Amino acid sequence: MARKINRLNARAVATITKYGRHADGGGLYLSLSPNGGRRWVFLYRWHGKPTEIGFGSARDVTLARARELAGQARAKLAEGITPKDARRPSSATFGECADRLIEAMRPSWRNRKHVAQWEMTLREYAAPIRGLPVDKITTDDVLSVLKPLWNEKPETGSRLRGRIERVLDAAKAQGLRSGENPARWRGHLNQLLPKRQRLTRGHYAAMSYTDVPAFMADLRAREATAVLALEFAILTVARSGEVLGARWVEFDLDGAVWTVPASRMKGGREHRVPLSGRALKIIKTMHEHRDGEFVFPGQKAGRPLSVMALGTVLHRMKVEDVTVHGFRSTFRDWAAECTHFPNEVCEAALAHVIENRAEAAYRRGDLFDKRRKLMEAWAAYCAHPKVGKIVAFR
Repeated sequence: MARKINRLNARAVATITKYGRHADGGGLYLSLSPNGGRRWVFLYRWHGKPTEIGFGSARDVTLARARELAGQARAKLAEGITPKDARRPSSATFGECADRLIEAMRPSWRNRKHVAQWEMTLREYAAPIRGLPVDKITTDDVLSVLKPLWNEKPETGSRLRGRIERVLDAAKAQGLRSGENPARWRGHLNQLLPKRQRLTRGHYAAMSYTDVPAFMADLRAREATAVLALEFAILTVARSGEVLGARWVEFDLDGAVWTVPASRMKGGREHRVPLSGRALKIIKTMHEHRDGEFVFPGQKAGRPLSVMALGTVLHRMKVEDVTVHGFRSTFRDWAAECTHFPNEVCEAALAHVIENRAEAAYRRGDLFDKRRKLMEAWAAYCAHPKVGKIVAFR
């Protein structure tokens, strides 16, 4: 007995409210999401594997058009062709594949700076190949964008190669290209390019802690949201992404606590930051001019400061060979050289993940009260350098 088709009608499509799939027959379904979204899907089996393809939103695609598309899909199945392959474009450019990969990966990248770096390198440095069909990219094409960077900017060149490789691997997984990946290093490009000269690994370029008080005095003499954000980052020894993404809901002004959710932390764990008197004053100043959900709003409505904003402040102050992230290292040097606070307290202030699993299992607390004393001592030092050691009283 043939399966019944055309079970739905236009009124039902517009008024059904129960979320889930509602069959029209012949593999065509109206799918309702919990948030009220309506879309057409076609379900079929290919070599025994359940497969789904979408026909678009029910708001834009009529019932008649959805049935027409379902009929075309059934015809392809009768010919032994999977409808998914039949609907896939015969070619896509490298640029289109790169943009799709970034959008697909964006939710898993907590660091906005990381996203910006992917976007910039695949837009600017890979510009010569963005318009090429992704299935036509060759080793010569990859080398054409890597060679100008390989010796002058080895770190950038290496990262670009890895990102191109990821884009081409994703394109292959989508059936848009086949064969070996021309951006593969081992056994391929390592035979055509000199071994990359690795930079000496270490801390980010950091300011000497003895120079910090004078720098902070200069910083506080300036006026701008980015200036306050940089000072706040230094006082809290937080990562720039954590500061730039700070939202008002994360702050307890009465308790002088900033709680950064796990989703925004590099280590994936919630981090409570005790606010020193000066750090709290910065937050209260921003609160007086509150504009939206972000503590440090940017020029675009509903967006925080740019990922480049804090570095731009250093550049305008003509502070060379120093990075924003490097102030975390500056703080660590100061804490080791000028205080008697225990190592675990200093590491907790930096939200460093404990590598030793056994130690991590036993250390349940976050040493919050001790960290509050540490951050007050750091704020005091930033304002007025002290001679001698600072003792951490129990």
